[in-house]
Amino acid sequence: MTSQADKIRESLKNHKWEPSRHYMDFHIAGFAYYDGLDVIDQLMLGQNVTLVVESDNPHDPEAVAIYFGSHKLGYVPSNKNSLLSTLLYYGHAAIFESRIQFVNLESHPERQFRVVVKIKDDRDAEAWAGF
Repeated sequence: MTSQADKIRESLKNHKWEPSRHYMDFHIAGFAYYDGLDVIDQLMLGQNVTLVVESDNPHDPEAVAIYFGSHKLGYVPSNKNSLLSTLLYYGHAAIFESRIQFVNLESHPERQFRVVVKIKDDRDAEAWAGF
């Protein structure tokens, strides 16, 4: 009879290491100043959000806004937006998926929501099966 530990060991032998798809995560900057309160009841863990570069932003030419539908929630913090802004500006938004990672409505508005940005996995499962 095979024990649970033996099953886990066997499973790990067949596991192939992959790099993490995690690119960055952050609290939404400026949440209290935009449309977040209009949709706060709809913002749930795992909810998709959209990142939009605002190269004409007078306060930060590397600004990246965060939208839920047509509602602006705030921004990627300025200390994390430089490379992301460049990639979005040059049309590479399709490589990212962005979701609400953390929700705590009891926190200060600048700490209520956290977003995670991951690299999409667009590999063909069959083509990569042999690797």
